[in-house]
Amino acid sequence: MKNEELLQAIHALAKERGFDEEVLFEAIEEAIVAAFKREFSDAKQNEKVFAEIDRETGEMYVYEVVEVVSEVTNPKTQISLAEAKEIDPDLEEGDTIEMTIDVESLGRLAAGAAKAAISKKLRDTENDRIQSEFSDKIGELASGVIQRSDNRFVFVDIGRAEATLPKQEQVKDEDYSFNKRMKFLILRVETQKERPVVIISRSHPNLVKKLLEKEVPEIHDGIVEIVSVAREAGSRSKVAVISRDPDVDPLGACVGQRGARIQAITDELGNEKIDVIAYSDDPAVYISNALSPAKVERVDAEIITNEDGTQEKNAQVVVPDQQYSLAIGRSGQNVRLAARLTGWKIDIKSTSQFQQMVQNDFVANFTVADDEGSEGAASEEQA
Repeated sequence: MKNEELLQAIHALAKERGFDEEVLFEAIEEAIVAAFKREFSDAKQNEKVFAEIDRETGEMYVYEVVEVVSEVTNPKTQISLAEAKEIDPDLEEGDTIEMTIDVESLGRLAAGAAKAAISKKLRDTENDRIQSEFSDKIGELASGVIQRSDNRFVFVDIGRAEATLPKQEQVKDEDYSFNKRMKFLILRVETQKERPVVIISRSHPNLVKKLLEKEVPEIHDGIVEIVSVAREAGSRSKVAVISRDPDVDPLGACVGQRGARIQAITDELGNEKIDVIAYSDDPAVYISNALSPAKVERVDAEIITNEDGTQEKNAQVVVPDQQYSLAIGRSGQNVRLAARLTGWKIDIKSTSQFQQMVQNDFVANFTVADDEGSEGAASEEQA
């Protein structure tokens, strides 16, 4: 690399990447010293070696710092007082002087060192930028384009970095074809092999939350609040919302005119079904809403405090016989998501099941009472 080429490369790089030119010059000078010491083992005898690049011409020099002594015992680190005075008559014993090292191969060494230093500086700066930029975006949305995939990861171009979608953050049977554009949730930034890696997700419940924030202005503005999200990625999600403005219907705001807003999210998630339900401070109402689209007849909610101080939130729900399968959902999904959304353990009974249970309890209690009465009468007779 010629001197002019080096200067041009530094100027161009500084302008393109927003680097400080002086930082680049210093990085290259440090790399030249390291290369020089590797190449010339004798140089290790004097650790006080430094390089300098002329900022105007690009000329490169290597210097070693030696001490002025009356008697030289180590020629690599010392210079005699007589020789020193030939260079500068004002030098005295104990002073130090910078001596230029004449190295024929300095140009070759410097060129390699400059390329290595620039490459390293680019990597370090890029790593720092990714770490800084994406650490501030954890929990936010990122739009990306699928680049490639293997058995464990999908690699995604998210604009200013390449992100990694691990197997456990993927949605089963979702299509991750090359060049497909999708939205992701930024989970975290990890360090792998000394470089930062942006980890993203397609299966996290907060992806639904962030898509709603983006699609629904009332949520973005804080008028409508998302209280809870329960999700089985790729299949179905339930979202509980509440309005902070009595004049704004939270369900209508989320669904949008003719379902346009919720449909946009469903499309982004590969036709995943989204149930938006109204949150309520009343557990019975909240649980009834969460079991939508099933209709609920009654809810008996009870909080039990255990001996260790922990609490169990149990709810018994009764639904019409013809609504029982709908309330449970395919493979129990509807009740499972409702329980996850509300934080209550939900036991569902159909009307006929509940009536039978009440009848059985009545008969059991009646029998116990009758037995106790008979025992009392027998005791009186014996007396």
